[in-house]
Amino acid sequence: MSDAGTPDAGDPAELLMRAARTLRRRSADALAPWQLSPHHVRALRVVCARAAEGETRLSDVAEALRIAPRSATEVVDALEARGLVERSPSARDRRAVVVRPTAEGARVRESVERHRAEQSASFLSALTPSERATLAELLGKVLRD
Repeated sequence: MSDAGTPDAGDPAELLMRAARTLRRRSADALAPWQLSPHHVRALRVVCARAAEGETRLSDVAEALRIAPRSATEVVDALEARGLVERSPSARDRRAVVVRPTAEGARVRESVERHRAEQSASFLSALTPSERATLAELLGKVLRD
């Protein structure tokens, strides 16, 4: 902190928080064409990624997103209403419901991921490839500790 009680512009934690806010805002703006929230995109990513591995239950979505099962139900409800996922009875446990991506859901996820990668590349374009690698290494180190 500076003497005036404002965060120091050179403080790494402050810079990291500002960068994260900027990236989050850009990411949310980038999702506007699909009318999806970042939460919806994360849930769709989980459902699509796990589709190849087998059944994905609502509890799996909740666990992956670190949210309450009720919240996962609401997110999946929204995705289902948009035609991006569908629910069906589990083949292993008839009491359970599984969530699968629709063809449209898989297409939207691919489009969003491609657009997101472009946004990230744009955001980090001021850095050289070596600097991006160093940044990734340092952030990974901070997050592991």
